[in-house]
Amino acid sequence: MFVGEAPGAEEDKRGLPFVGAAGKFLNQMLETINLKREDVFIANVLKCRPPANRDPLPEEVAACWPWLLEQIKTIKPKLIVLLGRHAMERFLPNQKISQIHGTAVRRDIPEIGKQVFYVLYHPAAALYQGSLREVLIADFKKIPKVLKAIEKEERKNMGDRDDQENRFEKDKKEQAVLF
Repeated sequence: MFVGEAPGAEEDKRGLPFVGAAGKFLNQMLETINLKREDVFIANVLKCRPPANRDPLPEEVAACWPWLLEQIKTIKPKLIVLLGRHAMERFLPNQKISQIHGTAVRRDIPEIGKQVFYVLYHPAAALYQGSLREVLIADFKKIPKVLKAIEKEERKNMGDRDDQENRFEKDKKEQAVLF
């Protein structure tokens, strides 16, 4: 599952996420890891475009939270890829994207339980700031490794969940870096 900030102009017009220039770049990156758009679910923190494309207000994020939660509960993703700082802030508050991009973090979210998040710069950032393009592509190419690590951890914990200490529970902040 991929979660971005909010619909852009084209997305708002068409009612679909990531169909503008950033969406085309996202499609290209998906192809680099042998995925198609149909293989993933794409959502946004906000369900409508903020006026003048301004940053989302906290009350707007809070108002849309129940819908995003329901999408996550329905999809039950192994991995939620956070596209950009606004999506990151919703799930991993008080972090700096410049420090944790390309990083997988497991966190316990009360409404959904333990979930693995992977932080990326937003595809639009790479369109506006060319120096981020290669960073974003390199981080994106780690997604299959992160998914394999999640699957390996799930298999490891299936049979002996009570007998084995989960390494992710060691961190007092309920966060652990996988990569």
